[in-house]
Amino acid sequence: MEKTAGFSTFSQFYPFYLSEHADRTCRRLHFVGTSLVILVAVSAIASGRLELLWLLPILGYGFAWVGHFYFEKNRPATFKYPFYSFMGDFVMYKDIWTGKIRF
Repeated sequence: MEKTAGFSTFSQFYPFYLSEHADRTCRRLHFVGTSLVILVAVSAIASGRLELLWLLPILGYGFAWVGHFYFEKNRPATFKYPFYSFMGDFVMYKDIWTGKIRF
């Protein structure tokens, strides 16, 4: 796994990531964006309409960044820790689905 400034592992990074997502509306927007990313990716691949894949960054980052800039009032971790942040989105998504994190 890549070494990023201040974090040697993803498990060190994830508590920081969660602290940057304390606002419930921000987490909900991430959840919606990640759900749409999964839905569009599966649909695009299943239907063979791969041109739909260009929507993925817009859906994923669009919802997340609205959450950060308007509700969380912080700068998305993606700007400083892109790989760990991408992983964090999907781990937080799983944690919301499993009830570990409040939706």
